[in-house]
Amino acid sequence: MLSIISSMRTLLVRQQSVDTLRKLHTTPVCLAARKGTREKARKKKVKVEVKKVGFIPHNQRDKKINLQRENLHFDDSWKQVPQDNVYVLKYYRWPVYTVAEAIQCHRETHHPSMYNLPNAPLNIKIELDMQAEKKNRFVDNFQRMAMVPHKFDQGGELRKILVFAKGNEEISEARNAGATLVGGIELIKDISNSELLLTDYQYIIAHPNILPELVPLRGLMKRKFPNPRSETLGTNLAEMIERFSNGISYTATKDEHQQDFGVISTCIGTLDMETQKLEENLRSLLEDVDSVRPKREGERFITRVLLKSPPSSEQLKIDPYQYISEFYVKTGNKASMKANEFEDVEKESSENQQAVAAQ
Repeated sequence: MLSIISSMRTLLVRQQSVDTLRKLHTTPVCLAARKGTREKARKKKVKVEVKKVGFIPHNQRDKKINLQRENLHFDDSWKQVPQDNVYVLKYYRWPVYTVAEAIQCHRETHHPSMYNLPNAPLNIKIELDMQAEKKNRFVDNFQRMAMVPHKFDQGGELRKILVFAKGNEEISEARNAGATLVGGIELIKDISNSELLLTDYQYIIAHPNILPELVPLRGLMKRKFPNPRSETLGTNLAEMIERFSNGISYTATKDEHQQDFGVISTCIGTLDMETQKLEENLRSLLEDVDSVRPKREGERFITRVLLKSPPSSEQLKIDPYQYISEFYVKTGNKASMKANEFEDVEKESSENQQAVAAQ
């Protein structure tokens, strides 16, 4: 019995010694483990910016993506002029047609023996340089209504025009011009009481004499609120109604990736119209687009103009600089103003001298 107790004591002593040795041996390991967990915790606290990447097809996900995009501004001035009638277009300079020649080409394409669409729409594509006066600024997207001299069917689009004005003369002028609904303070009350919906009208025009009464409706009208920039506020109601009822609506939009490139696509008439009328509509549209040109001296705003007529995919290049100036020229500078003043003074002095001599 005593031998058994002594053997158990020896076993306990040995076990305690092993435990103390194990603790001494594993203490640096435990400290190192705690240090690693601390480092992981610190890394988790650091915010990592995740860059969003667009959709990548499954067969290209392992490849490096080339983010360099092609310049959308088309320039073929370095290419040779074709010498023959048949050539590969991408290797030579685009031919430039007159407006009459381009219209005639599209008429031949839409002849009854081919597409058989003699009244197909004649569309225009205008490419713009949206660079503003400063290099790091660009022209914002804009929407305008160009007044054209010759009406045409624009796809059965119904344009309802609401006119606000005070005074019998202004109201009668708007009604005679063909406005859908004309009124004054009574219309404002109907809109405030929800008896009249602004969503039923595409365009809202106002005379300046009723502008203070329209201010409470600014929140309801939002972008349709009349203002001089959108040419919906003015004294000449008949001209504005004519513009919005028969004009050409167009929008200039910038490219998502290339901010200095913009494009306008709209219709200027149908192929069954006279060539002269189509050319006059084209001139009016180009002049309206050129009116918002940024003041960049010696630079182009309209870079290229193409005429096309669906369903044909053929695009014919024309020269827009026959109707508008190619480059912006700064006018009204001090030197010219001084020269004009000097000429006026000389002219006035000569007239005075002639009057004295006559007496």
